[in-house]
Amino acid sequence: MTASPPAYDTALFWFRRDLRDEDNAGLHYALTSARRVHCVFVFDREILDSLPDRRDRRVTFIWDSVKALREALRAKGGDLLVLHGRAREAIPALAGRLGAQAVFTNEDYEGAARARDEAVEGALAAFGVRMHRAKDTVVFEKDEILTQAGGKFVVFTPYKNAWLAKVDDFYLKGYPVAKHARALAPADGAAELPALEALGFERAELLVAPGMAGARAAFVDFTSRMKDYRAARDFPALKGVSYLSVHNRFGTISIRELARAAHASAGEGAATWLSELVWRDFYFQILWHHPHAATGCFRPQYDAIRWPGEDAHFAAWCEGRTGYPIVDAAMRQLNATGYMHNRLRMIVASFLVKDLLVDWRRGERIFAERLLDFDLAANNGGWQWAASTGCDAQPYFRIFNPVAQSERFDPQGRFIRRYVPELANVPECWIHAPWTMPPLERQAAGFEPGRDYPAPVVDHAVQRERALALFKAVRG
Repeated sequence: MTASPPAYDTALFWFRRDLRDEDNAGLHYALTSARRVHCVFVFDREILDSLPDRRDRRVTFIWDSVKALREALRAKGGDLLVLHGRAREAIPALAGRLGAQAVFTNEDYEGAARARDEAVEGALAAFGVRMHRAKDTVVFEKDEILTQAGGKFVVFTPYKNAWLAKVDDFYLKGYPVAKHARALAPADGAAELPALEALGFERAELLVAPGMAGARAAFVDFTSRMKDYRAARDFPALKGVSYLSVHNRFGTISIRELARAAHASAGEGAATWLSELVWRDFYFQILWHHPHAATGCFRPQYDAIRWPGEDAHFAAWCEGRTGYPIVDAAMRQLNATGYMHNRLRMIVASFLVKDLLVDWRRGERIFAERLLDFDLAANNGGWQWAASTGCDAQPYFRIFNPVAQSERFDPQGRFIRRYVPELANVPECWIHAPWTMPPLERQAAGFEPGRDYPAPVVDHAVQRERALALFKAVRG
């Protein structure tokens, strides 16, 4: 039996949020469908030009990961064309210059990306070039997980049960690249990788290793700790989480490989981590089916809330000077590193919305600007969960007490002391609410609230009642 000839002589593969040359579905399909495959990445000006910080950590992470990807493709006999421009114009132009009959890529589910891809597909179709999009970012997409009645899930637990019932080796299988690498095309007069400065950015400090090598090291490290994930994941002073979120975001490791490892492992730790990966799929399908949630409340009735929060309080939250140590430590971690522990994301989001009474969208935008692992679907889903405006969200009457959360998840104040050094000498029993220290304790510690560290900007008990009233008013 002879193998069927490739469908295309020349194809183009467009890398986006899938910066790896292993287990890449779209790249696999391109290599098995064309005799020669050129690879490209575009530093898209539509995205980059809108970023407010010229030292954006994400651009540095992407640049380093693209550089590593180009080296990996060259080692396989191919290369990576790296362009700087508007992708919706650059991709059709490049396809035309290379004489490609098809463009392959992996699906992107965000609204702006969908609009871009539709524009590219239309431009390609105008001169007879087909565009193929593969599922690679998630395990299940779009309508692959539906209710028994054929509807869309909006509650996580039933979705998770359906996800677990459907997942099998077929959905978790890898898409090999190396065995088909002979189809990779070498550079065709490719320009060198544009310097960060040529893109209009400066190098930012990264506390995580980028690229496929960084993802592999993080994954290997986590596999030795996965069994403890459930017990340790909520404590920011511990090394309990996977630290793979940024690699998921930019696709420097395959989501199928991660889910396969969790699914094949026994124990509560692996099961809990797999649930987190299912949450990720859940939020992607929510945004796909309910695009209005990207800019408004998933539950439109809550768009009627007029949040009375003060700009000064919002600024204090952004800068980590609210007077609530766990909140301030979390925001300072974000500002200093581009990362925030997941438990802390819930605490600071709840505090902004239900203590400071600030519209959740303002906090969501701050996370979008500062998080290295920012992903619209997960970020939006998390903020709407905390704000009680989303699908399957925290009930509006369950409001995190920031002091109680601090006492529970950072009991010794180890995380707080790391990012709020003003409290270094405050005894453990007072560090979660230093304004309650008796005068003699203050004197012994050489500490005075309002002088050495801000006094609380609001009273939690008072603000809790105000938040409840806001929700009750729109609920009738």
